Amino acid sequence: MKSSKLYGLHSVQAALDYSPKSINKAWIDAQRQDKRLVQAIGALLDLGIEPEKTERKKLDKLAEGNNHQGIVIEVDMPAELSESDLKTAVQSLGETALFLVLDNVQDPHNLGACLRTADATGVHGVIITKDNATGITPTVCKVASGAAETVPVYQVTNLARTLRWLKDQGIWVFGAAGEAEQRVYQADLTGPLAMVVGAEEKGMRRLTREQCDVLVKLPMLGQVDSLNLSVATGVLLYEVVRQRMT
Repeated sequence: MKSSKLYGLHSVQAALDYSPKSINKAWIDAQRQDKRLVQAIGALLDLGIEPEKTERKKLDKLAEGNNHQGIVIEVDMPAELSESDLKTAVQSLGETALFLVLDNVQDPHNLGACLRTADATGVHGVIITKDNATGITPTVCKVASGAAETVPVYQVTNLARTLRWLKDQGIWVFGAAGEAEQRVYQADLTGPLAMVVGAEEKGMRRLTREQCDVLVKLPMLGQVDSLNLSVATGVLLYEVVRQRMT
């Protein structure tokens, strides 16, 4: 299992809340004593981890020059799961399936934001591509604010094949595409489904698009022709939630 550094009070608190067993070590600024830092130190001590008091220069180096707010921790990174794990999860689901599929998404900030929304909307797992895409990184974990530990991430080598298999299991594949004729609000999203969102700027690849049962779009009423990937994903997933709740 690979380890990495997380920094900043928000990221550290997320690790304490959602994956305390993943924390191995901690470093703190010996000169700082603010309330939030003291609380984090107390939580680490409760885990049996005594933070090493050090100077700011070392923390700057550990955090690679980023704003660490006086604390850095070393954690075991959440692991990406396999296609085999995905099949096991799908076949053991006891409720209406909802998966998010990200086709070659490369920005870790977008993946982290999508994981956070996936957690909030009850997504059963996020499917990502192995090649030409970001995996779980410290930046992803920081942006996800704990969701990288709570939402299963499945990494697959052949997305088109995976989508075909999902359809064989009775899961409808919806793809987000600006040129779609149907708005997402007109589609029936109450059944088992996988929502596919394409990469930044390029959108879905051709083979991915060909596996979609339905293409949907978001109405764009202003001058811009598209939304940020993670923002669009949030709108799409919450429409699924709205329909299923009503």
